[in-house]
Amino acid sequence: MTKLNLSRRTVVGGLAATGVAMTTGPGAAQGAPVRVGELNSYSRMAAFAVPYRNAMQLAQDEINRAGGLAGLGGRPLEIVFRDDGSTPGDAVRVAEELVTRENVSFIAGAFLSNVGLALADFANQRKVLYLATEPLTDTLTMGSGNRFTFRVRANTYMQTKMLVDAAKGKGIKRWAIVAPNYEYGQSAAANFKKLMGAAVPGFEVVGEQFPALGRVDAGATVGALLQTKPDGIFNVLFGADLPAFVREGNTRGLFEGRTVVSLLTGEPEYILPLGEETPEGWITTGYPWEQIETNGHKAFVEAYRARFNDTPRLGSLLGYVVGYMIRDLFNKAKSTETEALIAALKGLKSDTVAGPVVMREIDQQSTLGAWVGETTLKGKLGTMKNWRYEDGANHMFPEAEVRAARRV
Repeated sequence: MTKLNLSRRTVVGGLAATGVAMTTGPGAAQGAPVRVGELNSYSRMAAFAVPYRNAMQLAQDEINRAGGLAGLGGRPLEIVFRDDGSTPGDAVRVAEELVTRENVSFIAGAFLSNVGLALADFANQRKVLYLATEPLTDTLTMGSGNRFTFRVRANTYMQTKMLVDAAKGKGIKRWAIVAPNYEYGQSAAANFKKLMGAAVPGFEVVGEQFPALGRVDAGATVGALLQTKPDGIFNVLFGADLPAFVREGNTRGLFEGRTVVSLLTGEPEYILPLGEETPEGWITTGYPWEQIETNGHKAFVEAYRARFNDTPRLGSLLGYVVGYMIRDLFNKAKSTETEALIAALKGLKSDTVAGPVVMREIDQQSTLGAWVGETTLKGKLGTMKNWRYEDGANHMFPEAEVRAARRV
């Protein structure tokens, strides 16, 4: 995978890297660039964030070659990339620099949920638009929601509901939960208990493990889960924690004869490192990029592979979707002013390579969905089988719950 070496003060503008896209071709964009600040965990979470950045640059360059932002007279789009340091304090400092020194129209991005919450608070205080792209915590658009913060990716509740809907028919009652001990993991566990409890009579949680993010003690965790003798396991571990957990679980027979429901495991960022250790038949959300043939997805894959000599990750898909949503936002708003952008984002409709996406007004959460299927090994690489795309619109918080949480 392409590696990105950035200090947190380094600006990596797509135009600097591919300036010819701005000046060549009869339909090339012209005029002063419209700048958007994008901050993300490019160092700590490079497996996701670097492909995300790559695809966002790809979208930016395609937009500019096609004539730029039509709603702003064909001005080019320029995305200014910064590392957020993977901490709330660093992220807020970088966001302030983007707004005050780089004169961006709005900020976007973040990976970790706690960082996203800090940026949402910053946006609310500074009265600047924040388009949260990856943070999954529900509270971002629920209890801590504010009028300046919108989210693109399906939140924790939505993805957990997709998995519960896929697994509830098995009728399994005794479950154990393993999740990273921070906002995302805790939220996913709470959602699973709520949704599975409502779907399966007699549901109970017989054990829970919450290891620190990035520091799982796989032996102790697997041992503790084995002692609870569950019939099903809900796994929320990802990143470097996942291979260690899978390897130990395979060795000690944790997954044998048990149903495993797993958030994110089917994403290439996390399933590819598993290699031949990929478990068979876990019910998961993911991204079977090589099997999707709808909504112009194949053309996106071909363009991405040609540009970066690599296969896309889920981060790549998200970055590409976000790039074109930004184009649609400016074209609809016909302005770079915050209030005009907020008004345009509410109800914004975008045709994406994942399918149509709408920004729901009541909670400012998009309907971008996810692929749900089962893990499987193809050759020596993990992938997904029996998958289907779940439209996020069918799995969102009920509007009554949104009104109560946001007090609207």
